[in-house]
Amino acid sequence: MTLEEKTTLVTGSGLWRTAANYRLNIPEVLMTDGTYGVRYSIEQIDGLQDGGSQLASFLSVVNADVSRGVEGAFGSTRPATCFPNGSSFACSWDVGLAHELGEALARECQAFGVNLLLGPGINIRRTPLAGRSYEYYSEDPTLSGEIAAAVINGLQKNGVGASLKHFACNNSEVQRTTMSSVVEERALREIYLAGFERAIRKSNPWTVMSSYNRLNDVQAAENHWLLTQVLRDEWGYDGVVVSDWHGIKDRATSMNAGNDLDMPESEARRQELLEAVKDGRVPTKVLDRASLRILKLIRTARNGIRADVTADFKAHHALSQRMAVESIGLLKNDGNLLPLDGASLRRIAVVGAAACEPVIQGSGCATTRPTEVDIPLDEIRRLAPGATVTFNAISDFAPGSAGEQAALSDIDGADVVLFFGNTEVGYDGEGSDRANLNLLDGQDELVDRLSRRNGKFAVILASPDAVAMPWADQAAAILSMFFAGQGAGRAAAEVLFGIHNPCGKLTVTFPVRLEDTPGFLTYPGESNRHIYSEGIHVGYRSYDKRKLAPLFPFGFGLSYTTFDYSNIEIDVDHINATSTFTVSADVTNTGTRAGKEIVQVYARPHKPRLIRPLRELKGFTKVELQPGETRRVEVVIEARDLRYYDCDYRAWLLDAGKLTIEVAASSRDIRLEKEIAVEARALPTSILNVESQPSTVLEQEFTRKQFGMFLKDQLDLSDEETDKMLEYCGGSFLGIYNTVAWITGNKISRDTMAAFLDSLNKEMGRAVGKAA
Repeated sequence: MTLEEKTTLVTGSGLWRTAANYRLNIPEVLMTDGTYGVRYSIEQIDGLQDGGSQLASFLSVVNADVSRGVEGAFGSTRPATCFPNGSSFACSWDVGLAHELGEALARECQAFGVNLLLGPGINIRRTPLAGRSYEYYSEDPTLSGEIAAAVINGLQKNGVGASLKHFACNNSEVQRTTMSSVVEERALREIYLAGFERAIRKSNPWTVMSSYNRLNDVQAAENHWLLTQVLRDEWGYDGVVVSDWHGIKDRATSMNAGNDLDMPESEARRQELLEAVKDGRVPTKVLDRASLRILKLIRTARNGIRADVTADFKAHHALSQRMAVESIGLLKNDGNLLPLDGASLRRIAVVGAAACEPVIQGSGCATTRPTEVDIPLDEIRRLAPGATVTFNAISDFAPGSAGEQAALSDIDGADVVLFFGNTEVGYDGEGSDRANLNLLDGQDELVDRLSRRNGKFAVILASPDAVAMPWADQAAAILSMFFAGQGAGRAAAEVLFGIHNPCGKLTVTFPVRLEDTPGFLTYPGESNRHIYSEGIHVGYRSYDKRKLAPLFPFGFGLSYTTFDYSNIEIDVDHINATSTFTVSADVTNTGTRAGKEIVQVYARPHKPRLIRPLRELKGFTKVELQPGETRRVEVVIEARDLRYYDCDYRAWLLDAGKLTIEVAASSRDIRLEKEIAVEARALPTSILNVESQPSTVLEQEFTRKQFGMFLKDQLDLSDEETDKMLEYCGGSFLGIYNTVAWITGNKISRDTMAAFLDSLNKEMGRAVGKAA
């Protein structure tokens, strides 16, 4: 290939294609957005591809407002199944269902001729205000990584590539192309990168998408540490890194950093790269390597084409309904208000515009034009044919308004009130965070007033992420839907009426108020820097550590039945860094309805060497049980997932000593626990130097023994004198060298002690490396 051809190959063609090369018979690859549905824009993909039209089309996507409707926001878009959004369907905790989603998305891509779907997105839901949190799965990296890997495998096993995004720390939409996410390395590795590593290890996505933001003051698309040292050298990833659209600011730097494909087409950036290669700022071998990766992607994608595949949209609509059913969370059910008995109800009052115009998805590049939409009000009437079902949309939420008076009239004497609430639609989404955790202006106050009028009051919520619920004590029942896709209407109705038993559990913590969220004090950043001040204590990790009661905890969800846990077993009593072990327990349905339970496994360290969360999710499973049925469930845990990252040793380490494995119904509902022993090198709390306090040097048996031998040799001490010297040193707050020199004078030089401590560090480092 000529230099011109290679720089063209690593640059997009139009908005959604790689560049074809007709001289060398290199075909193009077609990609499009979609983490929960295929967004095929006829104008953008099939229409005019000149630069002006591309820019206008691109901005129309980024600035879209779905409150005007999908068609109004995106022009002529081919209908496709709008499945539950990430924040919704992840509440199913169902890896098999996630794989089915990937398969269905692949079929629709194949039918449309799309080779690469730009998803899934798995950024950590660090703050519930984040505009794109509706696309993402969880505040926890283990759950995020497992769900993402299943979706990717479902896609790629059916010939369509995935693009795991946004790499990394795109956790807010505030000034998203200039804001620097300032994250300490330990939090970066343990929280924000861990889900990506897990998904890549378990599914090997064809592409990874770099994010818009800066990471620790370096543009993510130009970050060599992130894209090469971590992604490729440490994790062994060999696929293509693609930029987010116009996310590259310096093409030469991005190429050297490991960002292979620049999307969309930009002749200006291609010329920058061409000149950089010519003048040596980008080595030819770096361009060749990127070109080869893209050629491999093209070959893989074209070999995956299955021209005979058609999309069964009716079947996919049914899948969307099933996914919504599996994901709905029952957060409150006082007096067993739910499920409703459609045969005995005489009067049902339905309130809220969302019952007739359901809020099924968020705003942004992932927004999908649905093939059909279930209307909750219609589904409620279908399931209660003998009841009078009144409906009041209420457009004016002011106290005493005509709308409120009509609603009050409707709910007086009603057997049950079903309020369909939602957050603001259109303002937040891609490009803009939410301003608060409230429902749409006026809805919170309205729920409070109406629920005091009729105690049999159920709230059905559509939201991108967690919301505050100042009325939670008043409502008898609360269903959390998030953005549950085109089948949400039927799913909600059938859960309300007991056709299905709710089994979804929260994948984020719901705070009582915004001020309780872990990153509140430093959100959203200033002077183009957003400091992640909570460190590793994201989500439930922070609430647990601060002993702060959430509104609803991570992993929480009720059922119309009850479950009992018993007989925990672990197939080993001790582990080391290479161990894999199985946690098992009996789960019994002690109620009168069939149901599904999500069993969660957490690890709780006893005496961690460094600061660690109280507990962390390490595995989960979902089990279906008939009334009275008991099944034994198993969760396999790898010791590698129990490690923490030490920035001094630059290694993943296990804490020596005891560890408690917990089997739980949520992060705040621990049902069973059992201890295991961990075999690992006991280390000082930090790397040793001549300024280290003696207590740090002497706290572990190995370093205490080695330092004692050093003093004995250097000072010609007896065993008894050595012990006395160590005891004396242990009470000092001075550095270890000054403490020893206070008594011995210059008998041991600073350089001599520094050399000894350095050799001790290296010896411990070698031991750590072998263990890891």
